[in-house]
Amino acid sequence: MSNWHDQLGVFDLETTGIDVESSRVVSAHVGLLDDTGRVVERHDWLVDPGVEIPAGATAVHGISTAHAAEFGMPAAQAVAEIVAALRELFNRGTPVVAYNAPYDFTLLDREAHRHGISPLVAPGPIIDPLVIDKAVDKYRRGKRTLEVTALHYGVDLTDAHDAGADAIAAGRVAQALARVHTEALALEAAELHRLQINWCQQQAEDFQAYMRRERDPLFTTSGAWPVR
Repeated sequence: MSNWHDQLGVFDLETTGIDVESSRVVSAHVGLLDDTGRVVERHDWLVDPGVEIPAGATAVHGISTAHAAEFGMPAAQAVAEIVAALRELFNRGTPVVAYNAPYDFTLLDREAHRHGISPLVAPGPIIDPLVIDKAVDKYRRGKRTLEVTALHYGVDLTDAHDAGADAIAAGRVAQALARVHTEALALEAAELHRLQINWCQQQAEDFQAYMRRERDPLFTTSGAWPVR
């Protein structure tokens, strides 16, 4: 059986906000890691989203409206290239890592539709270290942000919220998960993809039940994965 973590695509977006329906891509990274976590391919985009980048978003990723407008690629062109780069990886059969995959893949799907670009259809296999970590180490206390999880697994992340740094760190976290949780994750990539669909749904149901019990009786959240 092949090891899904021997060669991994990695993907991350930095955007104008957290709402996947309305936020726009500001920067992106699609790359490829070998079995040691070394970067063997990388593609980076700085994007002019065509809208104002809120100050709060700039504070996170450091990209201002003026900088994106002056140096960024037109959004439609960038989105088409990002989709094409991911489609090429999937066509090769390469698993693609995205930390909190529903955010990045859903936002990219909406951007593709917004710009009249053929979106990825049922993309996969996808590896989501956030979902996997919660499944294999359910009761570990503390936050599960990429920064915290990378530190837990001994992965260096020195430039958080840079699309390239985040994507590469997420790929290396996925490889660390495979090393640490060997028995649980000794699966084909396609089977792991299917398991994450179920894991994410269960995690969302558990979180919704907690929120309704402790904070808001009307709270709802989606467990759809990897695209909502």
